Amino acid sequence: MPEISYVEAVRDALRDEMRRDDRVIVMGEDVGVKGGVFGATQGLFQEFGSERVIDSPLAEASIVGVAIGCALAGLRPVAEIQFLDFIPPAMDQLISEAAKIRYRSNNDWSCPMVVRAPCGGGVHVHGALYHSQMLEALFAHVPGLKVVLPSNPYDAKGLLLAALRDPDPVCFFEHKGLYRSLRQEVPDEEYLVPIGQGRIVRPGRDISCFTYGATVHEVVTAADRLSQDGVEVEVVDLRTVRPLDRELIVESASRTGKVLVAHEANLAVGVGAEVAALVAEECFQALDGPVMRIGGPEIPAIPFAESLAGVYCLGPEKIEAKLRELAAY
Repeated sequence: MPEISYVEAVRDALRDEMRRDDRVIVMGEDVGVKGGVFGATQGLFQEFGSERVIDSPLAEASIVGVAIGCALAGLRPVAEIQFLDFIPPAMDQLISEAAKIRYRSNNDWSCPMVVRAPCGGGVHVHGALYHSQMLEALFAHVPGLKVVLPSNPYDAKGLLLAALRDPDPVCFFEHKGLYRSLRQEVPDEEYLVPIGQGRIVRPGRDISCFTYGATVHEVVTAADRLSQDGVEVEVVDLRTVRPLDRELIVESASRTGKVLVAHEANLAVGVGAEVAALVAEECFQALDGPVMRIGGPEIPAIPFAESLAGVYCLGPEKIEAKLRELAAY
């Protein structure tokens, strides 16, 4: 199997599905001739032409609104939002229309579309206020939407293929810090990773740490450090935050008895709160300590300066300290 990067995995999934299904179209800012600001759609315009790879105006509400119309007309649109930070103008289309079409039509209509967007930041990303936010909790709150955040190239390709074939709208968020920072063996042949199915990345017996996206790799580093002192942390990559893999969360938390939820987004009303509530409701008798969370601070976005970004970002050191605090109970 060839080793490819995260962004190459996204591109491969789009190309393979466009070859397989001529209903799949891609639209967004600079997705055509330029191939996207991160190269995720590079080469698609040249292969499939301007009727299937459509450069749009800078108008996110229109991008998502047109995609909804295309989905209702029988196509399989992929709407790219250049950065997740730019998606607020399209919120009405996503929440009021795409998420509700199946319900409001009494199951007569569906809206098979994917909304892709780079998200997240990091000390060296320099995304600052308008190019670094993690907004997944906003969409995970909405019934009718699925929310996917792959952490590696294998999952990025398999989950995107699954999203492209899903009969309902999927928000597919790609951490830009992962695009070219890691490579992984990914099959050339077709495979799907089911939406709503998490994965145990690192087995452990003492603590369960639930996470997703780029934070998975930071948690694994922290867990390896604790292992040197005999504390074995089970790292669970949720992969999708709507729907959550409730069975895996309950099984892991019940087995270890201690739980930490880690994510880059700020804590208030976030995915970590939902996971913590689930564990408290379903695993109370098995717990040996408080359900803990770690996330970004209560400021609007990651600062531009590396010194301030370091204060905002989690990193293995902060996660390690929180895991040690929990292990001491």
